[in-house]
Amino acid sequence: MTTNRRTFLKQSGLAGAGLLGTSLLGTACAENVKAGDDSLAHIRQQASQSHIQQFNMCGYAAPAIETVRIGFVGVGNRGSAAVERMSYIQGVAINAICDVRPAKAEATKQRIKSTGHEATLYTESDESWKTVCDRDDIDLVYIATHWKMHTPIALYAMEQGKHVAVEIPAATTVEDCWKLVEASEKMKKHCVILENCCYDFFELLTLNLVRQGFFGELVHAEGAYIHDILHSLVDPEKRYDFWRLEENTKRNGNLYPTHGLGPICQALDINRGDRLEYMTSMASNDFMLSSLVEEAAKETTELRKHVGPTSRGNMNTSAIRTAKGKTIMLQHDVSSPRPYSRIHLLSGTKATAQKYPLPARIATGHEGWLDEQAFAELEAKYTPAIVKKVGELAKQVGGHGGMDFLMDWRLIDCLRNGLPVDMDVYDAALWSVIGPLSEWSVANRSAPIDIPDFTNGAWKANQPVDISLEKGGTTTVNLG
Repeated sequence: MTTNRRTFLKQSGLAGAGLLGTSLLGTACAENVKAGDDSLAHIRQQASQSHIQQFNMCGYAAPAIETVRIGFVGVGNRGSAAVERMSYIQGVAINAICDVRPAKAEATKQRIKSTGHEATLYTESDESWKTVCDRDDIDLVYIATHWKMHTPIALYAMEQGKHVAVEIPAATTVEDCWKLVEASEKMKKHCVILENCCYDFFELLTLNLVRQGFFGELVHAEGAYIHDILHSLVDPEKRYDFWRLEENTKRNGNLYPTHGLGPICQALDINRGDRLEYMTSMASNDFMLSSLVEEAAKETTELRKHVGPTSRGNMNTSAIRTAKGKTIMLQHDVSSPRPYSRIHLLSGTKATAQKYPLPARIATGHEGWLDEQAFAELEAKYTPAIVKKVGELAKQVGGHGGMDFLMDWRLIDCLRNGLPVDMDVYDAALWSVIGPLSEWSVANRSAPIDIPDFTNGAWKANQPVDISLEKGGTTTVNLG
């Protein structure tokens, strides 16, 4: 049975000011784990809701913009690097840079590598970003703040008629995922999740191999974010205001799912021929973070106010099943001393690919992986057009081996040519919603939970992502 979402929210009393904020979700999760009750029931209810689609943003081609005028909000490590990358792309005007730290904003302005940019700095208050969104000479708001601000800024920007590019995760609550979908549909403005791993060269190669039928029918996929950032969580120089520590001590789930999940969803045509149907999630105990926090708090007393009553388990493993019977294993671990891994495994009826542990490998049978020559021949034949066109330039600019630059270039090229974007608001919502859904499952003995269909059934007819560059590909790059 489907229910109008607004009616549901009104009846359930969740439609108050701001609806369900991130802090409420974190508190509820912590209380649930402690008390063992079902205080996260609202997540399951929200996940089972439907909405009347106002406009299908999948495949939507917004009017072309000859020069994309950008306002950047949040210029720490990720945001400041994005400003520099964008300054190499022709057809871009960097008009605004906003951060609560004036020194960061000023330093970021100095990273602009080309002329023609009149970047005004906005550092006066915590809400200076609204002034950026209000400007008439901004087409795209690029958001790289801490997680809690992603959705509020994205919503306000779209309401002011701006396209949005938002760092991962786009939202941390089910309710905020729905809000993003409704705002994008209502305003007909793109809400692009900045999932750079979708532009890793191997992920793009395997996506093209899928498109060409090399894997046969995909059956199973695995992805992860396994990255030891434990000590940086309590380092004030690396984590402004200890915001990520808060996320990891007030929430227990698969908190950063999109690096592993994004490329997998594209390969499986999720939201475009298939959909994620339900999931379950299990977390280990925390064997490291709590003790580290206690030790760090002896020297940095301010740290304590950012710590919740529980800690995320070291390893979270989530299992997802699609409507067509495909399965996904997704892991999250940012505290164990393990080598970096996104896994990226695609298993089909004819072939298998896996990137981690390095190097990237492909097999066509149980005998073993293809040798270097056979792999090189596959690369030569199936490397997609975007990598052939911009790959070498991307490596020169950098950003995780070039995938960051490919992501930015592709976004600008789509906007300048009036093309559908690769990652629309349904992807932003779906990939992000795994976080809160996993929290509910972990808190309820790994019980299964339905995954919302943000497309309202449009996934059955939506078309897969086009990486052929048959349209577009006209945006140039100047490395000076």
